Amino acid sequence: MQPLEIRNKFRGKVTLANNWNIPDWLEKEVRDRDKVCVYCRSEFTPVNVSRKTAASWEHIINDVSIITRENIALCCCGCNSSKGQKPLLEWLNSKYCSDRNISKDSVAPIIKTATATARCSE
Repeated sequence: MQPLEIRNKFRGKVTLANNWNIPDWLEKEVRDRDKVCVYCRSEFTPVNVSRKTAASWEHIINDVSIITRENIALCCCGCNSSKGQKPLLEWLNSKYCSDRNISKDSVAPIIKTATATARCSE
């Protein structure tokens, strides 16, 4: 298979459960915006290829009641698992991030914006 065929085959198999009450309009907007992990910038893969690089829903500020375009993003399962419940700025200073060259300067614009707000350190 050619790379494009492989991508198209994967595109049809990439599914992502929305268990966070994210409205359809916001889910579509976030999927259109976040084509790669908002943290490490790696491409998403189907879960059956690699769980670590599969897409997962991320609450940038760790509050599941904040369901806004500024707080919902897609990141890889590896980054999501590492971040867990840590505040964003604390996590960005972690060994996980330093080992992967993830910093306030390397992340997606949505994360750069979040780092400029006061709540991301909560």
